[in-house]
Amino acid sequence: MEYCSGGDLSTLVRSRRRLSESVCRRFLQQLASALQYMRQRNVSHLDLKPSNILLKSRTHPVLKIGDFGLAQHMLADDTTTTIKGSPLYMAPEIILKHQYDAKVDIWSVGVILYECLFGKAPYSSKTLDQLIEKIKNDKPIEVPYGTNVSSACRDLLQTCLERDVCKRIDFEAFFKHSFVDVEHAPGPQSLTKAQQLLTLAVNFDHNRDYEHAFTHYCEALQFLVPVLHVERNAGKRTALRRKITEYMNRTEELQKTVNSENVRNTRIPDFERRDSATGSTSNEYRGNRDELLRLTGTTPQIRAAIEIAASGELYTREGNTVAAFEKYQLALGKLLALMQKEPNGRRKELLREEITKWMTQAELLKDIINSSSSSGSGSKGSSGGSSGGSGSSDVNKVVQGQEVTETFTTTGDVDKNCNLM
Repeated sequence: MEYCSGGDLSTLVRSRRRLSESVCRRFLQQLASALQYMRQRNVSHLDLKPSNILLKSRTHPVLKIGDFGLAQHMLADDTTTTIKGSPLYMAPEIILKHQYDAKVDIWSVGVILYECLFGKAPYSSKTLDQLIEKIKNDKPIEVPYGTNVSSACRDLLQTCLERDVCKRIDFEAFFKHSFVDVEHAPGPQSLTKAQQLLTLAVNFDHNRDYEHAFTHYCEALQFLVPVLHVERNAGKRTALRRKITEYMNRTEELQKTVNSENVRNTRIPDFERRDSATGSTSNEYRGNRDELLRLTGTTPQIRAAIEIAASGELYTREGNTVAAFEKYQLALGKLLALMQKEPNGRRKELLREEITKWMTQAELLKDIINSSSSSGSGSKGSSGGSSGGSGSSDVNKVVQGQEVTETFTTTGDVDKNCNLM
């Protein structure tokens, strides 16, 4: 039996109100990997919900599916009518007592993703009767107006939450969907596959076969980027991020210069240029800061505290983690006290949202500072190695709890062989 100290996903969502799309995607990829393992053995869970998804820890969350009390063996074409699960996360065909198959788990995953992104389930109701009435209305589920989600995320939500079982996405298409992409989920072989692809890419680049170089860089990045998110050591993560950025820059350069429709239409893997632990990115939910500032115009104490936190964000982007952490501490101390006196309403809701985000950033900055202090000369050695003249660097990666050591070809080699300077 394994102890999961991070609580469950339901508690995490309630504490943060909503999760960023990038975090949801990483969680979903883990959940999909578990579902793929289950489907390979013809097992359906039938009670997937946030409270049954455990986190190994809060600092480095790895999801674990629990409570298989209602699970059963179901082949792809098996059907049943037995009512199982929790109503809010049940597929409509179960609640309406129709025949259903294994794809009810796909619906539950869609509800979980929706709740993580928007803070509530699509059919949230106070009573079971209200819930059933909403389902009987046969109204399609829509993404909340004004929310900023990618087209891939929106497409997955709509195909998972399709009421018509025949039109709902099947497991094979779900695992291959661009927002899920189980094939490139971080695993023990991820770095080996990336290294092989990078070697080929560099050779193609050197021989001026730029179209094949572009294709192999893209495929390598699809394996590398997910590995970045499971690396626990801040120094090693920074070193790997720097290398990924360099390869990404070359890939984007090739896409602009190669005269090929195939290359122009190829999607380069999404990548957060700054560490999500040290600053927001274009993929993150940014909140409604401007609206909050307007609503706090008559409350100088809150405005001043927000400005202190904003300066922490600036220090974070500059890489000054210690100064950033101190600013967040100071701002949060003031804001948490002011929150106690704040009446319920839109302003309090927005303020809570910003405080939650800043608390998360402060916690992550604290981890980075502690990691740097404990690693001592080790982190410096990692940074020094990446800038040395050897052209390669040994990078130890933690992938799904296993220590993996690989040697990556650095951009120094690419510069030397392919004249990219």
